[in-house]
Amino acid sequence: MDGESSFPARPKSTPESSRAVAEALGGRSGRSIGLCVASALVLAVSPLVGANLDGPAGEFVLWQLRVPRVLVGAMVGGTLGLSGAVFQTIFSNGLATPSTVGTTAGATLGALVALTIGGGAVLTSLPVLPLAAFAGALVVSLFVAAFAASGRARVNDIVLAGIAASLATTAISTGIQYTADQGALFAAIQWSLGHLPQVGYRGVALLAPFVVICIGVLLTLTRALQTITGGEDLARAQGVDVARVRTLALGVGALGVGACVAWCGPIAFVGLIVPHGVRLAVGVSRRVLLPLSLVGGAAFLVACDTVARIALPGRELPVGVVTAALGAPALIALLARRRR
Repeated sequence: MDGESSFPARPKSTPESSRAVAEALGGRSGRSIGLCVASALVLAVSPLVGANLDGPAGEFVLWQLRVPRVLVGAMVGGTLGLSGAVFQTIFSNGLATPSTVGTTAGATLGALVALTIGGGAVLTSLPVLPLAAFAGALVVSLFVAAFAASGRARVNDIVLAGIAASLATTAISTGIQYTADQGALFAAIQWSLGHLPQVGYRGVALLAPFVVICIGVLLTLTRALQTITGGEDLARAQGVDVARVRTLALGVGALGVGACVAWCGPIAFVGLIVPHGVRLAVGVSRRVLLPLSLVGGAAFLVACDTVARIALPGRELPVGVVTAALGAPALIALLARRRR
């Protein structure tokens, strides 16, 4: 040994490289601020778009119908966007969504049961349809979360468990649809297209606790999720309990998504497209990606709902149709960009 280190010398920093790094960071910071400002403008302007709001009737429409609807849309879109970014992280799969663990399929089964048995009636002043949909989503999600909590469960095993749960609940849902009457079947199809209901401020208050808990817990996991992106072995070496973080993120994310799906039905592509779009704009750091997926998801869904309100004179499109119409081409464009 000659006493010198056998490791390669660290590359020297040059003014050009330091300037390039500073410009890249400045560009990402600018894009992050721009995304936040644009999202705030979308949320502020959306209630004003549409029919004339003059007079007392217009004031009622604005404050009692549109503003609560925008609030629900922001909560649902933000939850779906944030959960999508978290699920893509814990599964190490850019195509993972909240539907990966069967949450949407479970909610659909619960809604079909409510519509078939009671027509989505109201029980003890609470709507049966959202409660049944939430119960279905919760049962399926808890099954997958319990499977993930087992110490030997691998990522692929969790994904397969979610797919199996989705297939099983979808099969049961198909059987219920086959035996349901035409009224219940039509209501189920209408619900499954996804929509932002006119629930008023009471509906906002009922949904808010689930959304706040979901968002708060997932954002507190940002540091651990950032560590996991470097590999599970590295994360364990740094003291991160990977199984615990994955199970907690899975369970809490499914709780929030289940509540949103229960109110609005399944809304496709928000949890898939928004994280990818944010990642392209600001990079892969979870410290930035997660909160901006929350903000971007809220603005994206509210913008899609605004389009759904004004696209057809005298009628409204289901917002799920608009998100699918925009999301499918966007997904194809993202895949094409990744191949280049």
